[in-house]
Amino acid sequence: MMQELSLNVLDIAQNSVRAKADLIEITVDEQPGKDLLTITIADNGCGMSAEQVHKVIDPFFTTRTTRKVGLGVPFLKMAAEMTGGTLAIDSKVNVGTTVTATFGLTHIDRMPLGDMAGTISSLVQCNPDIDFVYTYRRGEQAFAADTREFRQVLAGVPLSNPEVVGFISSFIRENMTEIQGNG
Repeated sequence: MMQELSLNVLDIAQNSVRAKADLIEITVDEQPGKDLLTITIADNGCGMSAEQVHKVIDPFFTTRTTRKVGLGVPFLKMAAEMTGGTLAIDSKVNVGTTVTATFGLTHIDRMPLGDMAGTISSLVQCNPDIDFVYTYRRGEQAFAADTREFRQVLAGVPLSNPEVVGFISSFIRENMTEIQGNG
């Protein structure tokens, strides 16, 4: 089992990269009034058949050839269910996949969210040709970090540039801290 939810997000997003997505949207939605945390990872990759969606929660099913187990989705499912939450996968071949995990926000067994700023900036640095949209919402407050907007402002500077990666990480961290402080 992973130690924090951001590592689960990283793992699922890497599945989206392997599925040849060029847009990956990651949303973390904390609703304190409902005691609910929802994490969604949506992509426009190759998608999966209904049979593959059914099999993907099996740790001994993987499409990779490098090893014979795939624990990312089963670990996320287990983490959600430990808090009274759920995991849902919606996928269509040649359209994309959406993975949605819900958690009891204050449940004693919920793992910490972890370093989402580091997770998103790592994804961007390692996959500079893929667009990522990270949205963080807590109650009524929200912000988004969209690499498509960063590309326009940077006018040709690669997203993998260390200064850009540092900016993205700081931007996410500062905005999350501000929202958490006001929530």
